[in-house]
Amino acid sequence: MFNPNQQPSDSLQRQLRQDQALLDAIKDKLPELERLLTPFAGDYEDGIYRFYHQSFKVYHLQDYTTRATELFKGIAKTTNSILCSRYGEIVAQGTGAHFETDHNRHWTLHTRPILEAFFHAKYFVEMMLKYGHDLESAPTSLPSGWAAILELFQQR
Repeated sequence: MFNPNQQPSDSLQRQLRQDQALLDAIKDKLPELERLLTPFAGDYEDGIYRFYHQSFKVYHLQDYTTRATELFKGIAKTTNSILCSRYGEIVAQGTGAHFETDHNRHWTLHTRPILEAFFHAKYFVEMMLKYGHDLESAPTSLPSGWAAILELFQQR
């Protein structure tokens, strides 16, 4: 049975300190995250159109994914963590591509990874902004978006 007067265990206290350090690092980067959100939001609409129109301009989405990922790595560095390998795999497959004319023959093979990486980066920018603004302290009950951020930084 839960006792409200009981102190959290040492491991829970340690985890909450780590979570708070991450939240503080995100809060420190809110201005940079805000600056990223505008192009992410604007190019989201255009980027999806470019995918369906089969325009090489869909390749420009990689720039935003890379910028966001570099910001996430900076947050990870300040909290002595690293980004999760799943995110790294998605970003590796969805960045670094250069348009070649023969990509048109297998369009989705070459461009869907770009969209996928962009979507994941956009999601994490949005979640960090949401929880960076909404949370004063690291919660013990985890909303899904905050839990995903903890997963990104391998704190769960």
